[in-house]
Amino acid sequence: MLKKKKTSELDIESLNEVIILGKKILGVGFTVIIISLILLVLYLLKMLNIFGILKDILVIISPVFIGLLIAWLFDPVVDFLETKKFPRIVGCIVVYLVFIGILSFLLFLMLPSFIDQIKEFITTIPSLLSEAKQFVSRTLSSISVGTDIDVSSIKQQIFASLETLGTNLTTSLPNTLLSLGKSIISGGVFVILGLMIGFYMLYDFDRINTSILEFIPKKFHEDAKDLKNRINHSLREYVMGLLTVMTLVFISQGICLTLAGLEAPLIFALFCAVTDIIPYFGPYIGAIPAVFVGFTISPFTGICCIISIVIVQLLENNFYQPLIMGHAMKLHPVTIMLGLLIFQHFFGIIGMIIATPVIATLKIIFKFIDEKIKVMEKIKEN
Repeated sequence: MLKKKKTSELDIESLNEVIILGKKILGVGFTVIIISLILLVLYLLKMLNIFGILKDILVIISPVFIGLLIAWLFDPVVDFLETKKFPRIVGCIVVYLVFIGILSFLLFLMLPSFIDQIKEFITTIPSLLSEAKQFVSRTLSSISVGTDIDVSSIKQQIFASLETLGTNLTTSLPNTLLSLGKSIISGGVFVILGLMIGFYMLYDFDRINTSILEFIPKKFHEDAKDLKNRINHSLREYVMGLLTVMTLVFISQGICLTLAGLEAPLIFALFCAVTDIIPYFGPYIGAIPAVFVGFTISPFTGICCIISIVIVQLLENNFYQPLIMGHAMKLHPVTIMLGLLIFQHFFGIIGMIIATPVIATLKIIFKFIDEKIKVMEKIKEN
């Protein structure tokens, strides 16, 4: 009798383990199905060229999005001023004056230096190409010593590529600068229109939120407000933290690259700061030009550039990100990397920039829906 009882107990335990394992597999399968459906939808949209149409529409109405972004970012500040008995219109004017003042001061401080450094960099292009040839020649010569490898053909191919690059830079530089100037002017007009639209949106931001709620049945208003607040809190924390980290990376990288002896360090520091928007891969993308130009100057400068990049990355990973960003997005690194790969495939570099906030928003929406209808609990129960 005792043996039968023990056998029965063991069977129940085994059955429980199988059930628990089955629930876990079911949960993983549900996640895989959701990801597959998202990929299928994205693939169909790409095949139908919906992304191209949306891109054209977004370019046309981009000032509206700039204005909406500005209003969304500054709304908490204006709300805070309202709690201090400031009329909303006065709060909007104060916020705009401070923002435009800071922006103008930074442009006044940085623009002349940037222009000088761009001119300096352009004038050093021939010498950089010459030094690049010498560096390649020295490197290939050191490789061929003591071996039977013929590096002459490799050297000729690299030299031909460098000469082509130099010719292209020289001949296409005026056109490139002209098109860049046109883009800056066009972008400046869009930004000014965005600022104007943003001011009116900021003043009527509460009314805009109320208007959006009118499209939702009244019984869902509280849930919609709760979801909106969660998304706003997460995204604002991410955006403000990211801007702060980018600023610190720009300052740190500018100082380190200047000490490394790199030509036009602020340009490369700005590029490093901008590419830092892309998680994990961005810092390496930003480091490539600085390190390459550093080695064309001298091996010592190249090594110093690598050291400066590493130092700034250590500062960012151990101080800037943990202290400022914290766990704003609350996403697993693997999830972020998969999101970057998927979004890069469908949307290119822009996709890599928006991947993290979009995935975080989708996660918040899914968790909110799961809290309301208990999707995962029902799946586990079945």
